[in-house]
Amino acid sequence: MTTKFTKDHEYIRLEGNTGTVGITSYAQEQLGDIVFVELPAVGHKFKQGDEAAVVESVKAASEIYAPVSGTVLAVNEALNGDPGLINQDPDGGGWMFTIRLDAPEELEALMDAAAYAQHTA
Repeated sequence: MTTKFTKDHEYIRLEGNTGTVGITSYAQEQLGDIVFVELPAVGHKFKQGDEAAVVESVKAASEIYAPVSGTVLAVNEALNGDPGLINQDPDGGGWMFTIRLDAPEELEALMDAAAYAQHTA
């Protein structure tokens, strides 16, 4: 399983032509306690870079951007009742949505884990 990262601190974990999207551990640390999440609708189509979701914390509201173009296949309904899951497990239970990739070549513009670590250093 491959994971790629955006400069805006989203990750996409790839399985075939589907990606699971969330915010990185670094991002949730910067935001602080997350109190609300607005998720996209299943079936919504995004272009790479479109605003896909919103996360509100005690510090600020932050837009979450689609790391690639595609169609939303599922959203993490658990976040509606417990947005703090993003703080507790951003890379696991705190995922936001899954997306079917329309243009897998867009992944080439994203960072791998080493480049992202350098980006946040």
